[in-house]
Amino acid sequence: MSATAASLRTDDVSGAPANDEREALARRLAAKHAGDDALEILRAAIKEEFPDRIALVSSFGAESAVLLHLVSRIDKSLPVIFLETGKHFAQTLSYRKKLANRLGLTDVRDIRPSKEALTFRDPAGDLWKHDADACCTLRKVEPLSGALDDFGAWITGRKQFHGGGRLHLPAFEASPTHIKVNPLARWSKEDIDAYVEEHDLPAHPLTAQGYPSIGCWPCTHPAAAGEDIRAGRWRGAAKTECGIHGR
Repeated sequence: MSATAASLRTDDVSGAPANDEREALARRLAAKHAGDDALEILRAAIKEEFPDRIALVSSFGAESAVLLHLVSRIDKSLPVIFLETGKHFAQTLSYRKKLANRLGLTDVRDIRPSKEALTFRDPAGDLWKHDADACCTLRKVEPLSGALDDFGAWITGRKQFHGGGRLHLPAFEASPTHIKVNPLARWSKEDIDAYVEEHDLPAHPLTAQGYPSIGCWPCTHPAAAGEDIRAGRWRGAAKTECGIHGR
């Protein structure tokens, strides 16, 4: 285990390292890899900085194929966490299987919310109608927290061009519990499209129906031409994030 990974262990008697230590580490890694492209950032994070202590969290959504393909070029056995909320489009579930098989990913983990928690907090399955934040916490935030217990870092597909809180996204950032790696932070929509074409990656079936960003079916709608890429998520609400990256 590298010195970096060892410093981020959260299961010893001393507990998690202080936030300022994690913040300093994120800044150091961002500076160290400032000139690297996405593949180099991923290779460094997976093989050097956090060997055996890093996972990719993927929604298998509209732009997910690019990051999954990049990871497959480095380590097809890297753990990939898919939050199976029970509210995904059928097309997403089909795409998740198709894409994982196509890329040869061998450790895709379907992480589900606790059955007991669902029974107690969302017995009718319609919590999303009344409190979308609570639904996301139940079906995404809490399951992901448990799934990441054995890791010191995780990889996201967030990009600056998505706007909002992502506008100044660095390649490495600190959360209260982990280092998050954002290798595609500086990629544009044109970069994404060019990579997909170059590597002949399959598209999510819903992108052709006007869905540029895809989450759970109750809270995802098509976006009109010229709208923000995430305009169809929680349409009509102030909510812009599910909570796994903060709200």
